[in-house]
Amino acid sequence: MYILGLSSMRHDPAAALIGDQGVIAAIEEGKLTRTRLAGGIPRAAIQFCLERGQISMKDLDRIAIAGHTSVSPVDRQSITNVLNELGKGSNSLRLTQKNAKSAARSIRNFDHHLCHAASAFFASGLDHALIVTLDERGDGRCGSVSVGGNTHICEVESIAFPNSLAWFYSQITRLIGFRPHCDEHKTQWLSLVGEPTFADFFLDVLRRVPNGSPHLNRKYFRRRYGSELSFSDEFYRRLCIQDESHAPIEDPLRANIAASLHKACEVILCDWLEALRRKTKTRSLCLAGGLFLNPLLVAAVESNTKFATVFVQPAAGNEGTALGAAWLAWNQKPRPSRIPSAGNPYWGPEYSNEAIKGVLDNCKASYRWCDSDNDKINETVMLLQSGKIVAWYQGAAEFGPRALGNRSLLASPWSAYVKENLNEYVKHRESFRPFALAMPEEDCGTYFEYTANSHFLTTMATANEKGRNLLENLPPGFLLKGNLVRLHVVASTENPLFWKLLKRSGQNAPAPLLVNTSFNLFGEPLVVRPRDAVRSYFCSGADALVAGSFLLKKK
Repeated sequence: MYILGLSSMRHDPAAALIGDQGVIAAIEEGKLTRTRLAGGIPRAAIQFCLERGQISMKDLDRIAIAGHTSVSPVDRQSITNVLNELGKGSNSLRLTQKNAKSAARSIRNFDHHLCHAASAFFASGLDHALIVTLDERGDGRCGSVSVGGNTHICEVESIAFPNSLAWFYSQITRLIGFRPHCDEHKTQWLSLVGEPTFADFFLDVLRRVPNGSPHLNRKYFRRRYGSELSFSDEFYRRLCIQDESHAPIEDPLRANIAASLHKACEVILCDWLEALRRKTKTRSLCLAGGLFLNPLLVAAVESNTKFATVFVQPAAGNEGTALGAAWLAWNQKPRPSRIPSAGNPYWGPEYSNEAIKGVLDNCKASYRWCDSDNDKINETVMLLQSGKIVAWYQGAAEFGPRALGNRSLLASPWSAYVKENLNEYVKHRESFRPFALAMPEEDCGTYFEYTANSHFLTTMATANEKGRNLLENLPPGFLLKGNLVRLHVVASTENPLFWKLLKRSGQNAPAPLLVNTSFNLFGEPLVVRPRDAVRSYFCSGADALVAGSFLLKKK
């Protein structure tokens, strides 16, 4: 049985294919089309999923879409047209009109937040859990509370728009000079260098009662342009600033606003989730929705609630609803069995050495062939130890926004000016944004307190005394406020090659620790194809590229 899941089409569209053995393929459209502003039907992502599964349209038992037909910008006819269009593209995807109509009859639409909930619960492997979803808006809502058990999810609470922490977060992101719906991650990291001087005010804005769900205080907002909300004069007065038409807000005020926003969201979430835990008597919590792409908030939930287990969907944003829709459709069949949990999200395209060589030769690039994994690892470690930044392009692309060791830029944290070099010559980003540190799982306990979510970079770890001593010998910025660390825990069973590289790098270093950040050019998504990797390498300040078994070095 094969089910194709599609996320809602408004932004960040994605496709996922599942079968009897679990997830077969999943990819965001924007990674394939090389844009962070993708929308509409994910044609390239659909085609990749079918190719990865080695199936054609007629092999699909069902197509599941995250979003109700009444609000989705795509209807059954447009899906049929796309299926037919893709079917004509190659012999392997040939689709007759009869098959296209049959596929259209098999389309199922599911509520946006139910898909978020399914994406987290069915990926977690948990038999029973409280599930909370929070995002800006989907199908007219901005959140939900459900209880999951085996193959079923039962919603118990709905949060209507505009009572949205994520929407408010985006508005504050715009207020302090960043791009809404794009730079929220900058707001979250800026919060670490500010003071929460307006936290009480934001609590008044965002919560009606202690321990209650998010709820906007209407006196701080006004309607404009129909139903669109904006800040009221009272809001600006309480924040001691003029409205956005005046001069931009400068530091340290904007850092204090970011810190206050984070503190208020942290308090509201932790108090509310703990109240839900007591009410539902559940021991486990699953989280999804764009708000939970914030690892600082996830870490606060883990630390300040009494759930025994907290699981965060690694692709917590809109793209993850493609998985949720597919899993919901799977569980509609008679007497469904629980599909295997997600495991590691390496479900994107993977390319052979032959395919990589074709791109390198076409570019007339000079390269060296590494005849074994050990050779490749040894060459990479020598580069890292000499202070070089290495682009690491291996295996299948990750699903979700974070590089987990297959599409990564790597550096030694002990190299001089490592953060400055990455920020200035490769990433072109603000100095307050931290980099992740990757370490083998069996070594992490010596230096850090962490949870399973650190395997996916969806939370923060805390440095213990030995960890603080280790990181204090590194350039500033890896040890964050409150002894927090952006830690990527790598297990040998999850990513054997990256794990071996980390272990080898630690043989001549104080610890097996590498800086791990996403391999992409500024403003672009993670690289996927070999040509993406080669272009990004030559257009950035990376010193070397290890693509498959090929090693490229700049003079």
